[in-house]
Amino acid sequence: MQSTLHYSFSENADSDYLLVIIHGLFGTADNLSVVKRHFAPKVNVLSVDLPDHGQSAHLEHFSIEAAAEQLYALINQFKKARTGVLGHSLGGKVAMRLALTHPQFLDDLIVADIAPVSYPSRHDAIISALKSVDLNSVKSRSDADKSLQSGIPEAGVRQFLLKSLYQDTGKQWHWRFNLNGLANSYEAIKGWQSSDAQFSEPVLFIKGGNSDYIMASMQSEILQYFPAARAHVIEGAGHWLHAEKPDAFNRVVEKHIFRPHQA
Repeated sequence: MQSTLHYSFSENADSDYLLVIIHGLFGTADNLSVVKRHFAPKVNVLSVDLPDHGQSAHLEHFSIEAAAEQLYALINQFKKARTGVLGHSLGGKVAMRLALTHPQFLDDLIVADIAPVSYPSRHDAIISALKSVDLNSVKSRSDADKSLQSGIPEAGVRQFLLKSLYQDTGKQWHWRFNLNGLANSYEAIKGWQSSDAQFSEPVLFIKGGNSDYIMASMQSEILQYFPAARAHVIEGAGHWLHAEKPDAFNRVVEKHIFRPHQA
């Protein structure tokens, strides 16, 4: 499969390690720029826009499995002696599926605040609010923000979403993400296809202490797929833990990446 994913690559000639960074739902690669900036002086970094997000191609339907295969094709162009993938939220699901589908392909997997389980609907209000914005009448980013307020009272969530709002050369506003495609694919996005596959390399799950995306009740599912998994909790952080506690997040990722490896 040929990849149509948009990406940015920061090469580090002194390193034989490639760190691939994948964002979450309604995000872009820029959402994890604090991680990229930290690791670019140390390793090669590949930041990726998922399908239907950022500047990657818009598809009729979003599939975690298809996204993992596109990611596999892209990483093959840049693969180093050692390769690790860090995925947040939906990006974590794609990263986990990649590791399970191609278990010999990766050396490291870091999963930020998501588990290999099906989740209840969490984004209905966000999707409804986004659909309510009339982009033909929006004159400014603040107009769009006002339109979102009734459905999304959290200012931080609105600002996150508005990072994907842009104007074309004709001054028309658009969402960078494929809103209709993602809304129509939401069952698959919140779901998880069970399998007998395992990824036996060490896997780091990073949980926000204030987030309920990873719960103790999910431990059996995590170990079913990732028997060498371990967890780290960043206290005081919610679901966007890399943005809320960037120093703590980068430290634990760095410790995992540069841990001693058996020959």
